Amino acid sequence: MAQTVLVVDDEPTILETLRGVLSDEGFEVLTALDGQEALAKVEEAVPDLVLLDIWMPKLDGLAALETLKAEHPHLQVVMMSGAGTIETAVKATKLGAFDYVEKPLSYEKILVTINNALSFGQLAEENLLLREQARPSPGLSGRSTVISEVKRQIELVAPTSASILITGENGTGKEVAARLIHAKSKRADKPMIAVNCAAIPEELIESELFGHEKGAFTGAGERKRGKFDLAHKGTLFLDEIADMSLKTQAKILRILQEQRYERVGGTRTISVDTRVMAATNRDLLKEIKAGTFREDLYYRLNVIPIHVPSLRERPEDIPDLVDEFLDQYARRTTVAAKTISPEALEALRSYDWPGNVRELKNLIERLVILTPEPIIRPEDLPEPFSSAGLDAVPGEALMQPTLRQARAVFERRYISTRLAEMEGNITATAEALGIERSHLYKKMRALGLKDGAEES
Repeated sequence: MAQTVLVVDDEPTILETLRGVLSDEGFEVLTALDGQEALAKVEEAVPDLVLLDIWMPKLDGLAALETLKAEHPHLQVVMMSGAGTIETAVKATKLGAFDYVEKPLSYEKILVTINNALSFGQLAEENLLLREQARPSPGLSGRSTVISEVKRQIELVAPTSASILITGENGTGKEVAARLIHAKSKRADKPMIAVNCAAIPEELIESELFGHEKGAFTGAGERKRGKFDLAHKGTLFLDEIADMSLKTQAKILRILQEQRYERVGGTRTISVDTRVMAATNRDLLKEIKAGTFREDLYYRLNVIPIHVPSLRERPEDIPDLVDEFLDQYARRTTVAAKTISPEALEALRSYDWPGNVRELKNLIERLVILTPEPIIRPEDLPEPFSSAGLDAVPGEALMQPTLRQARAVFERRYISTRLAEMEGNITATAEALGIERSHLYKKMRALGLKDGAEES
C-alpha cells in the first residue's frame, strides 16, 4: 500500500510541484493551503507524513504542528520555510518536528528527508510492537487440548481481515485472544483499540465510538475523534458487545458494511479501514430471540467464531498458569520469588474457578504478597482451599470415594449456607460468591438445590 504524504503550503505552485515529484516516487499525495485545512484533512484520513510550511494565513505551521503532535504523537512532520531562523528551527524541533528544510527546496533533499522520517517512524512503531509482544499473555498459556485448539485457530485467522466473534465466560482471556490475533495480523504495526461496551454509559457510547463535533451536545466543547478513527488501519476490539443498544448496533452494522460513518453532530462522511473483533460472555442467539441483539449484526460479526474455554474445562493448565503468575510477580515486585507445594497446587486444581484465569491470577498475587515463607503451602490458601477449612467440611464429603463427589457435597453445603445467609436472594448470593447469577443457577440445578433448599 502506498504511503500518504500531506503537503501544506499557501503557494499553489509549490503544492503542484511537490505533488508531481512525490507521486513519481510512488507516494499518495494530499494537499492543503493552510494549517486549518491541514488539520481537517488529517481528521479525515491520517497520513503517514506531513510536509508543513511555517508561514501561512489563518493558522501558521508551528501552531498546526503543535496540534498535530498533541493529537497524533507518532505522526512524522517535516517543516518547510523560506524565511526561517535558527530559533524557528529549534522551536519546531522542540514541538516534535522530525526535520526542517529551507526554501528554495531541493527536491532531492526533500525526498531523502521524507524517507528518513518514514523509516524513523517505522522503527518507532516496530519498537512499540516488540515491547507489546514481549509482554506475557496470561490466559492462553497451557498445553491442554482445548487451549491448543484456540491457539491453532488464532494462527489460521490472524493473517486474514475477517471479522471475529470471541465468546467465553468472564475472566477466560477473550481480550488476550484478541490481542494475540492482532499481533499476528497484517495490521500489527497499527494500533489495537479496545472498548468495554459495558463500562460506557448508553448516552456516551456513540460519542466514544464515532467521535463528536464541537457543540454536538452539552459539554462537547471541542471536536473529539472516536475509537473507529483511532483504530484506522488497525483493529477495534468491542468487548461485551451485547451491552450495546439496538440503535448503536445498527450504526456498527453500517460501518462494517460501508466502512464509513459520521461523527455525532457532524455531516461529513469519514472513511475508515478498521478490522473489528467483538467479544461477549452471553449467548447471542438467545439475545436475538429476546429482541436485544440484531441478527444481521450477529452474522456480520460471527464470520469466524472463537470460543475461549473456562478454566474448569482445562484444569491441567493450572500448574503452567501458576508458574507463570509466580514468575510475573517475582519480576514486577520486590517480594522474593516463591514456589508452590504439590499439595497446595492440587487444592487449586480441584477448585471450580468461577472467576476463571482472572480469579487465579488475583489469588496468586495475593499469596505472593501475604505468604511469609518461600513456599506456598495448603495452610497459606484462603477458604475454600485451605486445609483448615476441612473442619467445616461435612463428614459425608470426607467419606466420598472420589474428589469430584466430595467437592459436590461440599459445594452443596457451602452454597446452601450462603443462600441462607442472604435469605434466599440469588443475586446477592452470586455477588458474595463472586460468580455470575446465571452460573449460580446452573450450579444449583446441578447440585440438586432449589431456592436455597436441597431437592428431595
